[in-house]
Amino acid sequence: MRAHRCPALPHARPLAMAALGLLLPLAASAQPFPSKPIRLIVAYPAGGPNDLSARTFGQKVSDLLAQPVIVENRAGAAGNIGSQFVARAPADGYTLLNGASALTIAPALSRNLGYDVAKDFAPVSLTAISSFVLAVHPSVPATSIRELLALARKRPAGLNYASSGVGAPPHLAGELLKTMAGVDILHVPYKGVGQSIGDLVGGQVDMMFTSPPNALPHVKTGRLRALAVSTARRSALLPEVPTIAESGLKGFDIGTWFGWLAPAGTPPEVVNRLNAAIVAAEKMPDLRERLVSQGMDPTSTTPAAFSALIRSELAKFAGIVERAKIPPE
Repeated sequence: MRAHRCPALPHARPLAMAALGLLLPLAASAQPFPSKPIRLIVAYPAGGPNDLSARTFGQKVSDLLAQPVIVENRAGAAGNIGSQFVARAPADGYTLLNGASALTIAPALSRNLGYDVAKDFAPVSLTAISSFVLAVHPSVPATSIRELLALARKRPAGLNYASSGVGAPPHLAGELLKTMAGVDILHVPYKGVGQSIGDLVGGQVDMMFTSPPNALPHVKTGRLRALAVSTARRSALLPEVPTIAESGLKGFDIGTWFGWLAPAGTPPEVVNRLNAAIVAAEKMPDLRERLVSQGMDPTSTTPAAFSALIRSELAKFAGIVERAKIPPE
């Protein structure tokens, strides 16, 4: 006896195809991360410390995850173009930002960023911290922070400090020093590091906060004197130079940090996978040697710790900008 077969329903095939269409995205999303190249956006031109930290970590993370990490420079608007691009990217872990501390300064200086630093990113991990050196011209009669501040108190507005530009981290480091020490030192802004360093070496300005690699050649030749470094830890390039906190201003801690951020909403398992790769890369001796030689202290954190740092930095820089009365643009 033949088994009875029901005739095919005319709408069965379209229903099956529709079900298959729903399953395909699920199958794709089930692929282990990463299954394709990752773009790491640098919001500044090639060649600077942000770019260097991105490429150094990017190569190691690429090796660890067995997928290319492609560094892409999207410079402009003081880093806001690249940052906004990542904030609006798909939250899948394949477009990341190599952020810097300027990211947490921007909200205090710009009226319309086009993104919210605290809400539009998922922090992955810090990668490096760079200190500033407070360097003075040899004509300034001070060999320590204590002597410099005593001199500034005797000569209100009689000393000046250069910076690479209004609102740049070295400018804000100077304003933090003035606030915490209660001294009046005149700010002299420049457009970039090159001219400001040249005028400091030439004696046209008294002092400035600058990166260890910028200061070191002039310190070695005696054309500048390094008084202190700005971060909580000493610089590996200038281990004999104390921190400002060690020198009497407890709690003084300001520098430039670098770290990876994903768009908000990126799945936690993707963020954790990226974090684990950064943590592993940070321990590699050749990576550490390369970054230390450029004045950077390689580091890594949990996503939660990086998120807490960002919130703290947003509040700190907002306070410095407000006290310094720097108008937003």
